[in-house]
Amino acid sequence: MLARGKVFKYGDNVDTDVIIPARYLNTSDAKELAAHCMEDIDAEFGSKVENGDIIVADKNFGCGSSREHAPLAIKTAGVSCVIAKTFARIFYRNSINIGLPILECVEAAEKIEGGDVVEVNFDTGVITNVTRGESYQGQAFPEFMQEIIKADGLVNYINNKG
Repeated sequence: MLARGKVFKYGDNVDTDVIIPARYLNTSDAKELAAHCMEDIDAEFGSKVENGDIIVADKNFGCGSSREHAPLAIKTAGVSCVIAKTFARIFYRNSINIGLPILECVEAAEKIEGGDVVEVNFDTGVITNVTRGESYQGQAFPEFMQEIIKADGLVNYINNKG
């Protein structure tokens, strides 16, 4: 499974209230959430993000609340993958549960810049910075997690297994 897209780059401690501001949590409409994704940290994100684009961040991405709205807003906005040095554990699990691929890779987070084009091979964990001609070894998903992501989330995975 591969992802390829332009990078949006962010720093440390991007919390769930920045990913999807609490003032928009009165809706469960994923498209409405996506329309406001990242707007408090990057007002142009919603108008510039395209299907397949990738978010790269530093440490502790997705910290804050445990709600699934944050990874859902990112995924519905068209982001194909999030790469960070580290993730908040509940965000990590929520992302897998809804089928949003995320990878931890310190080197990639340090070297990739906003606007770079990046390709991610989820089977191997290899992250290729097409713009800079560099590759980094991220943490590959175990096979069962890849199956959850390919099924577009845990609920679909379970329903298809039955």
